[in-house]
Amino acid sequence: MFSKKHISLLTVLFSLLLASCGIYKFNDTGGMDFTKVKTIKVGFIENKASYVNPQLAPKFTDRLQLRVLTGTKLTRINDDNADIVVNGTIVTYDATQTVGISGQQATTNRLTVTARMTVRKNYDNTTDDFTVSRSFDFPATASLQQAEGRLLDDIVKNLSDEVFNKIFSNW
Repeated sequence: MFSKKHISLLTVLFSLLLASCGIYKFNDTGGMDFTKVKTIKVGFIENKASYVNPQLAPKFTDRLQLRVLTGTKLTRINDDNADIVVNGTIVTYDATQTVGISGQQATTNRLTVTARMTVRKNYDNTTDDFTVSRSFDFPATASLQQAEGRLLDDIVKNLSDEVFNKIFSNW
């Protein structure tokens, strides 16, 4: 079995291991100096795509605001003088692409949604512009309106997660 010496050595090693874990921690908001950043404003994400799903913009805005509140310690305010100001526009909502064919019949269509985002960092006087785009497949036998009902939650979740990651991660 183990002697007292072995147990003491294992206890010391285990304690060192636990103490050193603080060095290797995942922080999904890496690179952000939270001594300077306390507030954020997430503006309404406008839908300026050629086809407008009336539910997309408000759901996307709400989900992004929720993601920021649950994923950071920032306080959300409705002031353009917030430390970070996020605005965006949905610029593409297009389902004209066929991606699956069997025989001579289309089997799968693809809906592509693109948002152009602007993040103004008032705490260091910089602005970042970026675009996120995601594609969602649906059966070719369904119309876009039929597919939207099933896809909307995935669209909102994926876009808001990608925007959050672009803002708060240095990957």
